[in-house]
Amino acid sequence: MQSMAKSLTAEFIGTFALILLGAGAGTLAGLGIAGSLITIALAHGFTIMAFAYAFGDISGSVINPAATLGLYVAGALEGKRVVPYMIVQILGAVIAGFVLRLVFGEAGVAMGLGATVVNYDAGISLGVAFLLEVMGTFFLVNSIINAAVKEKAGNMAPVAIGITVAACIFMFGPLTGASLNPARTLGPAIAAGVYADIWLFLVATCGGAALAGAFNRYFLQAGA
Repeated sequence: MQSMAKSLTAEFIGTFALILLGAGAGTLAGLGIAGSLITIALAHGFTIMAFAYAFGDISGSVINPAATLGLYVAGALEGKRVVPYMIVQILGAVIAGFVLRLVFGEAGVAMGLGATVVNYDAGISLGVAFLLEVMGTFFLVNSIINAAVKEKAGNMAPVAIGITVAACIFMFGPLTGASLNPARTLGPAIAAGVYADIWLFLVATCGGAALAGAFNRYFLQAGA
């Protein structure tokens, strides 16, 4: 990896882009201007692919505080990078959220600027929503570790990771918003003032990421 300054800059830009484009696509769909669940999923997946190719050699292009934690638990990220990465990832997300507020105005704020929320109208409970976010983040971090860190997917690692995110959004998006990423939740939430069940997204995503890290470090590597 590059110097800390270059890595932090890459993480800031990547997370900013993910929230701007991903939550932006969600806002467009919510306002009925353009898009659907498919475009939301692809906006997230393609952004992750693009920045993994662009900045993967600089910072790892983690752009996700939960994934940062998961990689640390897996032994794939230096401890000194964890807190600085998380800070710039959240900062990038929050600034992107306010840029979305500037773009879409009060109409976008009323729609939550693409914030991740539990869709109780779909009949799911708080516990089920929590479990879905844990599972989705586990899938994502497991994909990052195996496709990119262990280099099982070679140059196709960004594609594998982006597809994982898109697939999770296809399934979990209508139910929880498919956060999988505390920054994805915090950016729009702070800009739009949408704090319903925000603890769930922060705890569940970090928990799922830590489980994936521990699974890969202590189970898959056991006896290897």
